[in-house]
Amino acid sequence: MDKSQIYKIYINEVEVILKPSSDITMEDVMRDKSIIVKYTGNKKDLLDYISIPDQFLRSERMIIHYADYAVLKSDFKSHFSEIEAGGGLVRNDRGEYLFIFRRGSWDLPKGKIEENETKKEATLREISEETGIEKMNIVRKLAVTRHTYRSNVGKRVIKKSHWYLVDTVKQPLIPQKNEDIEKAVWMTLDEFFSKKRQVYPNILDVIHKQSSQNPNPNIQFKVK
Repeated sequence: MDKSQIYKIYINEVEVILKPSSDITMEDVMRDKSIIVKYTGNKKDLLDYISIPDQFLRSERMIIHYADYAVLKSDFKSHFSEIEAGGGLVRNDRGEYLFIFRRGSWDLPKGKIEENETKKEATLREISEETGIEKMNIVRKLAVTRHTYRSNVGKRVIKKSHWYLVDTVKQPLIPQKNEDIEKAVWMTLDEFFSKKRQVYPNILDVIHKQSSQNPNPNIQFKVK
């Protein structure tokens, strides 16, 4: 299966996957707490599908499939506007990683890419603004995640975040209070996974790209 023909996005912390009908597997069908729906080809019907995770939390995963994957993806995205953000999983010279805590959830520094700014420039700027860190080096790209939210006027928005592994030396952290960041801390991944925490699943996707660990039972998904 061509991985480029899978579009994953989180809607109200439910993993929503778009894929071709030909790629539906028995594992998809048998997976617990999963919903599978076939797109009718009518754009208005997609709004009904979107409302399932948008309003209800009875499932952890929803697959929407259609014979023509390109049409499905295009029609789905037509119901949203999209912004792009840059963010980082920051590692210091002692093997610790930077985590921030805001609005009741553990998170990673990230923010909107400004006009005439590259993804990497935005990532470094946001990390510095949100935590006070200086002198960083981008090692490699880790992941791209997508999640939805509603704007102040109720419009549906896709936030597409580009995530990088960033190296630096250990230094004092200054959480950006006006961004509701209550604390910023250095922790090893073992320390992070050692106790129950509320974390958005897209953030876990990024951490697991760097960690060899499987999803940890101590982690509780944060629900908006």
